[in-house]
Amino acid sequence: MNIIDNDLLSMQEARILVENAREAQKKLATFSQEKLDEIVERMVEEIEKHLKELAIMSNDETDYGKWKDKYVKNHFICKYLRNRLKGMRCVGIINRDVVGKTLDVGVPMGVIIGFCPATSPVSTTIYKALIAIKSGNAIIFSPHKRAQNTICKTVDILTRAAEGVGLPDGALACLHTVSESGSLELMNHKYTSLIMNTGVPDMLDAAYKSGKPVIYGGNGNGPVFIERTADIDQAVKDIIDSKSFDYGIVSSAEQSIVVDSCIASQVEETLQKNGAYFMTDEESRKLASVCLEKDGRENLEAVGKSPQFLARNAGFTVSDDVKILVSKQKYVSLDNPYSKEKLCPVLAFYIEEDWMHACEKCIELLLTERQGHTLVIHSKDEEVIRQFALKKPVGRVLVNTPGTFGSMGATTNLFPSMTLGSGSAGKGMTSDNVSPMNLIYVRKVGYGVRKVDELIDTLINEGCKECKLDSEETDDNIKLLEDILTRVINNFK
Repeated sequence: MNIIDNDLLSMQEARILVENAREAQKKLATFSQEKLDEIVERMVEEIEKHLKELAIMSNDETDYGKWKDKYVKNHFICKYLRNRLKGMRCVGIINRDVVGKTLDVGVPMGVIIGFCPATSPVSTTIYKALIAIKSGNAIIFSPHKRAQNTICKTVDILTRAAEGVGLPDGALACLHTVSESGSLELMNHKYTSLIMNTGVPDMLDAAYKSGKPVIYGGNGNGPVFIERTADIDQAVKDIIDSKSFDYGIVSSAEQSIVVDSCIASQVEETLQKNGAYFMTDEESRKLASVCLEKDGRENLEAVGKSPQFLARNAGFTVSDDVKILVSKQKYVSLDNPYSKEKLCPVLAFYIEEDWMHACEKCIELLLTERQGHTLVIHSKDEEVIRQFALKKPVGRVLVNTPGTFGSMGATTNLFPSMTLGSGSAGKGMTSDNVSPMNLIYVRKVGYGVRKVDELIDTLINEGCKECKLDSEETDDNIKLLEDILTRVINNFK
């Protein structure tokens, strides 16, 4: 009887992929920005032919969300990211200061390992492949098991298109024999330069232990504050559009509504008119048991499901026109499931006396899971907006826009991105909307603009002026100062 060890096969495949990627990236590093742009353009042209097919495939394989909304995300990346990448210089001389006589040279990181979530497998894979190749890097995908076929097919389509216009063989690849051992081998390989993990927290600790730089786009748990000066109708529409999109699986979607007490009843009424169902305390308790496992972890079978499905499984019913479920809450705690991220169309609802109390509530919510991702504020008061921007432990603050669409750069001018860093407020090396510029390092070039003797004379003259202002120094002290400066400068030669 033949026994196949998938772990060993996966590890072997991982080693081969990284070694091939390293050789391919050496060739890629010699390509001009113009050649890289040609490859990226061809990748977009080809993948656009398959966006609907891949959206349906991802929905069928993962059973998450709505395929039509995934189709929108796929189109968004192809259109908006493509436009933003045009004219961007990532490799070679990327900046020149003629007056200051300095140059910035963009240098690719090397071999990147990419992890993509099952919630947005196609759009995230396309996005990572495009920004990696744009910046002269090779990238290998370790697909999520729940979306393995979809991710591998997406990579295969992109690879064929790119190699047809000169991408070196191995520069874009996917691990087909998927196992944890294979993923660990990819991350720990000596030729791996950077790890990009979007929404796969189970692999985060291993990524840090690899000793490689890690870009992490993780949990959201972002609150939205509706301040008393807000356009309530627009704020409510934005929140419902955002949280109902793809049945709430986008991590930057709003998780909790915090509202000024003086407008709370108006906000609640407007939410109900626009498709929000406010649950009773009993219904909230029942739904919590559906959304969470007994150990407190999120129930994956509740992720990306409709409000009707969630209510039915919790033992109550809602009408077909309900778009989101809302639970009124008072306190934030680790034991409260409504204080956590909910990757489904479910929101918590808090009422606070004023913007200062709301500010504290938002901080509590952001720190509950230590994932400072995104915060949304609806307000016309610029001072309140400024205070929120200054004080929140969060990667991005969005103003008067839906969380889902504003965060990824669709309804804002933030960089079009499917990996939203949370930086020091969360985990990872950046809080940016991750772009090709996060996948390079910048080599600084400085031309000489002054001679050492000139430098010494300038410093001595300035020192003498200060000495005369402070006290009467002797020539011996000035000579001593000159000797000390000369020795210091000689040590740097």
